[in-house]
Amino acid sequence: MTAPVASAGTIAALLQPLYERNQEATIYVGNIDSKVNEETLWELFLQCGPVVNVHIPRDKITGDHQGFGFIEFRTEEDADYSIKIMHMIKLFGKPIKVNKATMDKKTQDIGANLFVGNLHDEVDEKMLRDVFSSFGVVTFAKIQRHPET
Repeated sequence: MTAPVASAGTIAALLQPLYERNQEATIYVGNIDSKVNEETLWELFLQCGPVVNVHIPRDKITGDHQGFGFIEFRTEEDADYSIKIMHMIKLFGKPIKVNKATMDKKTQDIGANLFVGNLHDEVDEKMLRDVFSSFGVVTFAKIQRHPET
């Protein structure tokens, strides 16, 4: 009896480092039921296009998955199509959430007005901007002090 031999393509896919994977063609699948495994996701998302890789992070101690996974398609178009088709469909009675795994900078730029109270008198707008710029782009910072305090 001979040992099974893996194809060169299979070996290359297994050895391919994470940074070489096509992040633009990778989607995030969330809210997956505990019964779902890699094979289930592969078969389901194969309906949207050729699947290159399925990864479901698992707890190192229990081996249970954490309710989300990642699917890499051959092309970005297939990934986009799967988001349109599969987002919020029910799998084992739970609606799955399907989004891009890496969001474009355009979709991450979400404007927000933030109120920060009880600032010390020595805090000025430059200091406020410097502190919050470590969390993202600050487009405007203004301190309004109450005249009586």
